[in-house]
Amino acid sequence: MRIGSAAQFGPVARGFVIGGVLAWAFVTLFPFYWTFVTSFKNLRIIVGGPTYFPFIDFQPSVHGWVELFTGVRGNMFKNLANSTIVGVSAAVVATLFGTMAAYALARYRFRVPLLAGLAFAVIAIGGYVALTELGMGRFGAISLAFAVALATSIVLGNLKLPGPLLGNEDIIFWFISQRMFPPIVSAFALFLLYSEFGKAGFKMTDTYLGLTLCYVAFSLPIVVWLMRDFFEALPPEVEEAAIVDDVPVWRIFLQIVLPMVMPGLAATFMITLAFVWNEYLFALFLTNTQWQTLPILVASQISQRGDEWWALSTAALTAIVPMMLVVWLLGRLMRSGLMLGSIK
Repeated sequence: MRIGSAAQFGPVARGFVIGGVLAWAFVTLFPFYWTFVTSFKNLRIIVGGPTYFPFIDFQPSVHGWVELFTGVRGNMFKNLANSTIVGVSAAVVATLFGTMAAYALARYRFRVPLLAGLAFAVIAIGGYVALTELGMGRFGAISLAFAVALATSIVLGNLKLPGPLLGNEDIIFWFISQRMFPPIVSAFALFLLYSEFGKAGFKMTDTYLGLTLCYVAFSLPIVVWLMRDFFEALPPEVEEAAIVDDVPVWRIFLQIVLPMVMPGLAATFMITLAFVWNEYLFALFLTNTQWQTLPILVASQISQRGDEWWALSTAALTAIVPMMLVVWLLGRLMRSGLMLGSIK
């Protein structure tokens, strides 16, 4: 049965539809309004009871905004710059490499022996334990064991080994399984790993490189998972025709395939950027002062005197508004056809 327009429904049905839309809009928009209003309150107004309308229920105060922009509540501009630099860098790198991996998984058939994967795990873990027992430092043991395990698994992957073979679906599941671990486990393990790098003279905690690499690693599964569906939805006939005309694979990918999936690429980039922008736990574990992001600034507004809601609201709005502007801008570009011009 085809669903018609709203005009085809009776007045009662239209009333229910309009009422549902308005109720959903209220549930969605009221938290933003309440946060905005609270940012113009102070302690006396908040403890005096709920107030909803500025200049009617209460006299607004810019005390919270002044404290935020003058640095009393932390270096907001530095945290904003850190979030922007790390977020954009991680989203670009993760989208770039994840898109290439997703295209390979969508268009090529992989068969990886299970024994190759097991050999990597055994050699990496066993080699690290054995090397540390022999007196080698942890950093050297990790590096050497990982390099030997990776080289061995690549060699074994090209051999015809007995046992089951892992296909594309298994590889995709492996990517997605990276997000099944509790974040606190991954954050603590990554902090220990970065600490070992620091002891060896390679500082990774509280650095741009360390935080960006962390976010790239944990964003890749989402990018691969989303982009693979976009690539599989494309008809392969266009690529096959280009192959017949002896067009290189890299040109097919860059000049034919990518323009056709540009809307999906933009959506994936926005999702990745939103994940990195709002992430708190890894930034808490891996930064101290130099590269703290906006979520750390928001959490720091809770003082020993209790929850200072006006400070929390101003910091939260500072973190929310930039992402809303990015989504609005990219949405306009997609709707106006600037990013959809290649799709006819």
